Amino acid sequence: MTAIEQTLRDAGMTAIAGVDEAGRGPCAGPLVVVALILKDPFSQALAKVRDSKELTAKTRENLYDVILEQSLAHSIIEISSEEIDRDGLHQSNLDGFRRAVSALEITPDYVLTDGYAIEGMSMPTLGIWKGDQVALSISAASVIAKVYRDRIMIEMDAKYPGYGFASHKGYSAATHMAAIRERGVTPIHRRSFANIAELLH
Repeated sequence: MTAIEQTLRDAGMTAIAGVDEAGRGPCAGPLVVVALILKDPFSQALAKVRDSKELTAKTRENLYDVILEQSLAHSIIEISSEEIDRDGLHQSNLDGFRRAVSALEITPDYVLTDGYAIEGMSMPTLGIWKGDQVALSISAASVIAKVYRDRIMIEMDAKYPGYGFASHKGYSAATHMAAIRERGVTPIHRRSFANIAELLH
């Protein structure tokens, strides 16, 4: 999980930012993008960090504060459903990556991103296929993004009761789609997504 970071450190790059997102797939709720620079990717305190999808919700919650304590700098960017509808999911994702890196208090020597490279940055960047499974900095960002977004969706469950946001987190589960048909589309639904657009006609 740290081979890429080791190679970069051997080349003299110590401020390595990992960037990842949570919430590309759901049809409701924000896209959350996180950039962070770990103090020491090889710290034993981070030994349990993995791609957020490989961890239980409880383990992610337990790691959240640990990762932040082990970070030199971090930033969290929320991109609303309205922005996604206006700019498109992929463009919103890339813009979120740029905004998250730019918001870091420390300028990174190198940026590692999950899946998509960021163009137009002042520092070198590398987009890594399934990066959250092979680079610890990206995995750490994925955990922060997932926990942060899940917390938002639990808040949305209280704001919009009856939709089940606390359980499915905005994904297109059968119970979610049934709730939309019964109760209507909320302001946090992504109207540009085909299944939501279909219900609006």
